[in-house]
Amino acid sequence: MNFEPTAEQAMLRDTVNNVLAFHSSADAADLWPALADLGLLGLTFPESEGGQGAGPIEAMIVMSELGASPVRVPVLDSAYLPGNLVAEAASPAQRRELLPKIAAGQLRPAFAHEEPRARWPLRTLSTSAVRQGATWQVTGRKSPVLFGDEADLLIVSAAVTDGIRLFLVDPAGAGVSRRGSATYDGMSAADIVFTAAAAEPLASLRAEEAIEAALVAAQAALCAEAVGAMTEALHLTAEYLCTRRQFGVPLRTFQALAHRAADMHIAVVMAHGMSVYASMALADGVIDQSVASRAKLRIGRSARYVGQEAVQLHGGIGMTMDYPVGQYFARLTAIEQTFGNSSDHLRFLMSRVAEYDMVDL
Repeated sequence: MNFEPTAEQAMLRDTVNNVLAFHSSADAADLWPALADLGLLGLTFPESEGGQGAGPIEAMIVMSELGASPVRVPVLDSAYLPGNLVAEAASPAQRRELLPKIAAGQLRPAFAHEEPRARWPLRTLSTSAVRQGATWQVTGRKSPVLFGDEADLLIVSAAVTDGIRLFLVDPAGAGVSRRGSATYDGMSAADIVFTAAAAEPLASLRAEEAIEAALVAAQAALCAEAVGAMTEALHLTAEYLCTRRQFGVPLRTFQALAHRAADMHIAVVMAHGMSVYASMALADGVIDQSVASRAKLRIGRSARYVGQEAVQLHGGIGMTMDYPVGQYFARLTAIEQTFGNSSDHLRFLMSRVAEYDMVDL
């Protein structure tokens, strides 16, 4: 699929690339204010609520550049995903209160949705909320909550008598216990237990649609990040094959290795096409889990293949986490397992085969 960015989108891509290159040796905490100053944390939020009013294509461009960077910044988990949930399900007053703070980098929420021993897609919840007079209380366990150990605010999905609702919970409040841990790709997650924790409901009475819309957008953004990481892994591998010498000649002169690098390139091109497809569907107003699953399945398979081949073609150095290829491989592996792995999305697509129209030849 061909995609040519507009002049403004190309400028956005170059700006993000330059900022990430300038802060390449910094950690995520130092980079966060710079991204906020550029308006990237609130990129997709409405302009009236502190955002830039951009769309899924611009989010795809930013996430692709973030994926190519060696610095891991939780823009999706701590800004785009919780911000989209607030934009979809909160009252006007709640949006005015929360979205400007997220866009400014002053508030880092996390979406607490996944539950132990639950398989994607999560349709039923064991975490529940009950009303106690004028207040609500949430009880249950959420794990893993990406960047939940660092969050200032938790957006918690919970079952109520007539469906699912979203609640705002203070992670430092009574009845909330969280245990953080590092993930193998250099990110973090938390196991959070709620015991009659005080909660403020978001305005939407039935949150299923808001959750699906936010997760479909998050999957498209994650696909874009994977494409950025795969592109950089391929670039590093090609550079290594051109400079590393064996038997007096560069590795690129060995035909079998050149063919494997060409297969990596094909996998990246296929993944890029599906990433553009998912983001363009969102830009056209199509919120369809089938579209996101097609993209996630293709990109998950490409991510695994490109990551493994990058490590193999580098040899022993590719196995170390001190070398960038090892870091990209770890991140690609984590992406493949986030918001449903390839087997989950294949199972989801197979379950809907009967709904497709018959091709008339």
